[in-house]
Amino acid sequence: MTMKLKSVTATGLAALTAAALTGTAMAAPSCGADPVVMNAYFETGFPLPSKLAEEFTRQFPNVTFDIKEDQFANMMENSPRILSEDNAPDLIRLPSMSDLVANELLANLDGYFTEFGWDKFPPSQLIQLRVEEGGRPRGAGSLWAMGLNYSMTGVFYNKELAAKVGMTEPPKTLAELDALLQKAKDAGLVPIMQFNKGTGGLAFPLQDLMGSYGPPEPVNDWIFQKDGATINTEANLKAAEHLENWVKSGYFAADTNAIEYFQMMSRFTGGEGLFMFNGDWESGNLDKNFAGKFGFFLMPPAEAGGRHAAMSAPLTFGIGAKAAHQDCAAFFLNWVATNEQARQINVEVGGSNPGGPADLPIPAVTPGSVTEATLAAGNVVATENGAMDFIANATGAIFAAGWTPELQKLVGGVQTGKGLIEAVQAEYEKELSR
Repeated sequence: MTMKLKSVTATGLAALTAAALTGTAMAAPSCGADPVVMNAYFETGFPLPSKLAEEFTRQFPNVTFDIKEDQFANMMENSPRILSEDNAPDLIRLPSMSDLVANELLANLDGYFTEFGWDKFPPSQLIQLRVEEGGRPRGAGSLWAMGLNYSMTGVFYNKELAAKVGMTEPPKTLAELDALLQKAKDAGLVPIMQFNKGTGGLAFPLQDLMGSYGPPEPVNDWIFQKDGATINTEANLKAAEHLENWVKSGYFAADTNAIEYFQMMSRFTGGEGLFMFNGDWESGNLDKNFAGKFGFFLMPPAEAGGRHAAMSAPLTFGIGAKAAHQDCAAFFLNWVATNEQARQINVEVGGSNPGGPADLPIPAVTPGSVTEATLAAGNVVATENGAMDFIANATGAIFAAGWTPELQKLVGGVQTGKGLIEAVQAEYEKELSR
């Protein structure tokens, strides 16, 4: 299969040739001065992309956005169809990449990497966005997407409820976390408020437990579809069995399988649940609407002094191979990472590291805020090289066909930790064999 690179018109080719012969620099792609309507497909309930689009239009009034939104689970299912249409999105939130690359539905960004100077970005920021020809493995090859920011998951906690169970500082080991969960249950509190309806929200605590018990590299190898990789390792089996024990111990709300993401957020912010496993994309929301009420910590390792690992991944956006405004979309992605105001919005609204060139500072945040805690935690993960991609991103269907139903069965008492891992690995192998 040949790779589909960004097209170059005859005029553009002549200009590139002339520039090469004269030694002059070419201007990077832009949105131009004519009216442009960007076709955008964003994820429901996450305001950051729309806030960035608003600021972009303020700075570049000729560019407006026609935004459609959908739930993450629907995006997993519908993205191939939407990208195959003639009016494919200029910007699209990508829940998974490998199958889309294999089916030539995304624009190759290698040309933009050169034109915008993305070699100034730390290579680790872009590794999850690279895919080899044919759609696998990930982590190498051409660049097919960019991150609007670089998110991370961990544990949010209710400070008032934490005080009730005697929690004066975040737990340093998994055993200390287990003890706090039991204290919360004994006090009549919901130890963990988590969603698990529609999509498997227990994947968040499960992956955090994987990071407690073992190194992140084998998990990434599996997500990146490296030859011979498996999720069925000793460390991951211990993690799944630990999660099973949490379920059996009554540490989750009794109706966890009936709780959707936004219900989880409403109930947690309303005071129900000591802990919530979630991502730093909620930091801005918690700081703005519930200042001082919540905190955040990284999942502790199984042993004191152990390495911290966390799901840490780009908020991935790509450009449709059939998109009408590819240059403008790429210009937007570069602007998000490099513009001072865009980076400020990213931190204030998204609560995450904005990424971008290594020499750009992280915008200032309020001392003592949740965002300050999540950014500091991100530095720990980076220093300890503990970043994992999300286990739901291993294939285009693994979340819907593997993790979600098996985690729901686990909560329902009809699946074991061992059975969960085995079932997901079997689904993974089936999908890769197609």
